[in-house]
Amino acid sequence: MGNNSIYSRVLLKISGEALANENGFGLDPEIIKGLAKEISEVVLKTKVEMAIVVGGGNIFRGIAGSAKGMDRSTADYMGMLATVINALALQDALEKFDLETRVQSAIEMRQIAEPYIRRKAISHLEKDRVVIFAAGTGNPFFTTDTTAALRAAEISADSILMAKNVDGVYDSDPVMNPDAVKYKELSYIDVLNRSLGVMDSTAVSLCMDNDIPLIVFGVNKKGNIQKAVKREDIGTYISWK
Repeated sequence: MGNNSIYSRVLLKISGEALANENGFGLDPEIIKGLAKEISEVVLKTKVEMAIVVGGGNIFRGIAGSAKGMDRSTADYMGMLATVINALALQDALEKFDLETRVQSAIEMRQIAEPYIRRKAISHLEKDRVVIFAAGTGNPFFTTDTTAALRAAEISADSILMAKNVDGVYDSDPVMNPDAVKYKELSYIDVLNRSLGVMDSTAVSLCMDNDIPLIVFGVNKKGNIQKAVKREDIGTYISWK
């Protein structure tokens, strides 16, 4: 089958909040259905191999739990379990659009997900299945951004597509500052030096070390995932520059 995407294999990073309603908490079935429809259309049209890492902040955020006195490791493990719930919800929605999907969990739970095995993940992708990586890296003190960077390196993804609630990277918070300026392109070093908050420094360093470009774009506008896959003029492109 021909591939009409600039990329052969991508990793899509979706925040947990993208699956929630406007309150940013819980799961909104209609939002998940819309997102799954768009992902399925992109994969089926472009023939791109797609892996997904989904966050868990709509259910539980480990760092917030530890800030309130909870043991950091315990809080982070709870956050990892939240990502499994989101992964299963997304898998269910994707399969309703006839897109074969596998969830691989970094924390073993055989009844509901495969354990994460790199070679098996790559085999699934080569068979045109979407693979959702759940439970983070399986270790506390690492974010799902770091999971995205790590898994992208492991599966040799061409790019990480960072689907966010804002349409790119700005010099300041565009919600708070209406005059915030959006960057069209940035280097990894710019992101680290300016503390732009695209992803945590561990994740950015991993991308830099493995030369994995990032595209940060808004998930709320229909068609944006396909534009990102085709490397059209969208969001902010981060690379060695």
